[in-house]
Amino acid sequence: MFGVVPRTLWKTRIEPDDRNRIPLAMRCMLVEHPDGLVLIDTALGNKEDTKFLDIYGVENQGLEGATQLEDALASAGFLPRDVKWVINTHLHFDHAGGNTTMDPDLENDPRRHIRMTFPNATYVVQRGELEFARHTNERTRASYLPHNFDPVAAADRWRLLEGDGEILPGIRARVTPGHVPWHQVLLIESGGETAVFVGDLFPTTAHLPLPWIMGYDLEPLRTLESKRAFLAEAVAGGWRMIFEHDPQVAMGRPVREGKRIELREISAAPEPAAQLSVDTPRVAR
Repeated sequence: MFGVVPRTLWKTRIEPDDRNRIPLAMRCMLVEHPDGLVLIDTALGNKEDTKFLDIYGVENQGLEGATQLEDALASAGFLPRDVKWVINTHLHFDHAGGNTTMDPDLENDPRRHIRMTFPNATYVVQRGELEFARHTNERTRASYLPHNFDPVAAADRWRLLEGDGEILPGIRARVTPGHVPWHQVLLIESGGETAVFVGDLFPTTAHLPLPWIMGYDLEPLRTLESKRAFLAEAVAGGWRMIFEHDPQVAMGRPVREGKRIELREISAAPEPAAQLSVDTPRVAR
């Protein structure tokens, strides 16, 4: 998660377990929009086997629904069928796995199949990202799992973007290459404020320093420049950053303190859904 940053440095930010894993969230964002409910990223879903779940230390089982995402929606008063738009920052399994679901009511039944989790939604991603996900190599194959995006294509439910631009009034996409070539962040504007769901551009608050870049990033030097440009605009505009993977911090406003970027007006992450029936899924990676 920290690339070339030495373990002696990053472990002061997030302590690893005996398997060298760290706690991470899979935080999704629900926007109540005049055009209907908008869900940004969908976490892991429920389709992976026990070996996969053990490797990553996944805690994502729902108490009532298939996963903690469905439970969190229910706690807000909604069902998956109420979601009108699903926007993916990119199509890695921990961001798009919940796009589709294995019917939990048909376990060991030959009729069991993968279907769209949000049957009434239009799904949105960069066209280049979908093409990149479909043409994997030895480096990218483990992160792009076709059952997370092919059923959406089969149902003809993708809306494919061509670079930066408005998706809906008040919601804009900004391509931030580096982690993958077509990674995007989502800017949400309301009441004169701007919040940005930053995805894997800044997976946690520990990644605010420019050189703290994940080993998962395919083009780390492009990540560096994407981070530099984003932070300059975020600080100047007073934007809030919403962190997808930070287990403790959900949101904060970056400010410049000398040569450093510090986070202010921090909103802490809620407790796990297993305790409150409302939260974001978590994964160790």
